[in-house]
Amino acid sequence: METNPRIMELITVKIEKPDNLNVILGQAHFIKTVEDIHEALVTAVPGIQFGLAFCEASGLCLVRWSGTNSVLVELAQQNAEAISAGHSFIIFLGEGFYPVNVLNAIKAVPEVCRIYCATANPVEVVLAATEQGRGILGVIDGEPPKGVEVEQDIALRKGLLRQIGYKL
Repeated sequence: METNPRIMELITVKIEKPDNLNVILGQAHFIKTVEDIHEALVTAVPGIQFGLAFCEASGLCLVRWSGTNSVLVELAQQNAEAISAGHSFIIFLGEGFYPVNVLNAIKAVPEVCRIYCATANPVEVVLAATEQGRGILGVIDGEPPKGVEVEQDIALRKGLLRQIGYKL
């Protein structure tokens, strides 16, 4: 039994993205994750624009990637490299595409273990780093609440949902 204490560092990495794009961050467990998530996305929303990157955690330990938009693929690759947490994946959805339309399809991919966030907000990824590598502990998604909604805020929320077509 090892008695030497191990050192762990806590770090955060900001996901770099344009304000109008949605990002999905998750964890999976197998190299075929890239192909299976790609298939899930294009099946869920025909014509979807996205970029996907996956941090392989054994073997060659490469950032594997796929997508339908080269700019979004490059954005996913850059952010995956910055996060560098084993078996994590990141998806950037093109403008006009939303997590609500694809999240269940992604969750249904057998290799997907966890979704940390699906948002257009600014995101910081909280990581633990050891001699072995990095792991995602969680995310900081957006800003803290500034108060509790009142009737006027409720009306604005309900109006927005109907305006964008998510409620009748």
